[in-house]
Amino acid sequence: MSATWYECKIKYRKLDEASGMLKVKTEPFLVDAISYTEAESRITEEMSVYLSDTEEIKITNIKVANFAEIHPFENSDRWFKSKVSLIAFDEESGKERKTNMYLLIQANDVKEAYDNTISVMKDTIGEYSVPSISESPIMDVFPYFSGEEDDMARVEKFNVLKDSVPAVAKVIEEDPIEVETEAEAEV
Repeated sequence: MSATWYECKIKYRKLDEASGMLKVKTEPFLVDAISYTEAESRITEEMSVYLSDTEEIKITNIKVANFAEIHPFENSDRWFKSKVSLIAFDEESGKERKTNMYLLIQANDVKEAYDNTISVMKDTIGEYSVPSISESPIMDVFPYFSGEEDDMARVEKFNVLKDSVPAVAKVIEEDPIEVETEAEAEV
């Protein structure tokens, strides 16, 4: 199971630091959820922590976010959208092929966002380039921490095993491997 991030635009009253007055703002937030319904529920719950009981929020839009990965970094307060082009050589056509993906990187400025992007990509085996980095309007990111991470990990592993069992059985049928059990090893 991979994370699906939903961008939720929220309209609410926020204290304007310059004037000291409450102003109506519409700002985007990201939540990790399984469906649009859960995204709506989660963003309402997450935002209720920041608002008083009398204040209301209005969800103006929910859409699936186009981010391959989200990378928070400590001591950073802004989010940047890094476009990373993975470069592969197509042997059939003899040309380079680029595949773009977008990362959401937390940083304080564009230079730090570039450095953080390079840090995230350091273990990448293939070639890549970073053609653009821009500041994202995303205000905050709410990952899914329900306290059931261990249970979810077990379910995910079970599903992977369940899906791979036919493939494993086919490989064993085609190329049987002799496996020595502990009992046979002792004899």
